[in-house]
Formats: sequence, C-alpha cells, structure tokens
Amino acid sequence: MHLTAYAAALFALAAAPAFAENPMVGGAAMYEDKNIVENAVNSADHTTLVAAVQAAGLVETLQGEGPFTVFAPTNEAFAKLPAGTVETLLMPENKDQLVKILTCHVVAANAMAADVSKMIADDGGAHPVSTVGGCTFTAKEMDGKIMIEDEMGNTATVTIADVKQSNGVIHVIDTVLLPKM
Repeated sequence: MHLTAYAAALFALAAAPAFAENPMVGGAAMYEDKNIVENAVNSADHTTLVAAVQAAGLVETLQGEGPFTVFAPTNEAFAKLPAGTVETLLMPENKDQLVKILTCHVVAANAMAADVSKMIADDGGAHPVSTVGGCTFTAKEMDGKIMIEDEMGNTATVTIADVKQSNGVIHVIDTVLLPKM
C-alpha cells in the first residue's frame, strides 16, 4: 500500500464513529446502525418472533423512527407456551390477538438496562412499565438481572440487555409476556 493511501485509510478509520460493540444475539452480530427488524431477522434465536411480527403486519412499524424498547422473546420462550399456541396466533383470524401480544413487548422509549434499574430502585423495587399495546407490566431486579412480570403473573428474565439499534434497543427475554385478554 502506498504511504498516502495508508494515511488516508488511517484517517478514514479515525473519522469513523466509535460504537461500543453490541452483544451477539442468536449467533449474529447486531449492528447499531440497523433498525430492530433488520437486526432481528439475523438472529437464529428469534425466527418465531420475526414470523409473528410479519404475520401481525408490524414490520413497517418496528422499522420506523422510534425510539422503541423491545423485549424480544426467544424461540425457546415461544416454545414454553402451551402446544399449538404459536400456530393458532399466526392464523389470519387471530391477527388482533397477535398484535396485542406483540405490542405489549414494546415500550415507546429508548430504555437501556441502567435506566430501567434506576427506575426500579427509585420506585422501591418495582417499576410499572406501560407498553405500546396498552399493557402494564412490572419491572423488578433480582440477583442483578432485570425481570419483567406480565399481567398474567408470568416472569421473564432479561438474558441479553442493551442491544442498541438505530431506532431503539432490544432486551432479549426468556418468556413471552402475556396481557390480560
């Protein structure tokens, strides 16, 4: 490489924005300059969530400006639901119910784990979380992990926090959050 080309390459690297590297999710790199949907489709652990978002017609919304905080259940989280539940929810006639469940995993804010922990502490150990879907869940902290209790009394644990997106943040969870229906 010619010296001026080398200097130009170094300058280009120095001028590039410095991002802290996101954690890997589902075996895939998560890019801070991509939106929630663009990153989620690359996660091998979120194929069920991506299929559900597509069936619910929420792809365009989650590619929008945001900011969104998405509590993203893994395939294993969906598998914990009673047999046949996912297949039933993906049927066109159950779209409204699917939309309700999925939008109850979305908060209209950019809430990093440290922010959520502070809100939990400020509220004496339990912070109400209002979602885009109209659900109110309760965020708690146990053994240094953020837990989200849904309206049915189920508790999801944040297993991977602070996956930054161009339009918000994803927190991977191990249980599907369910609204009162």
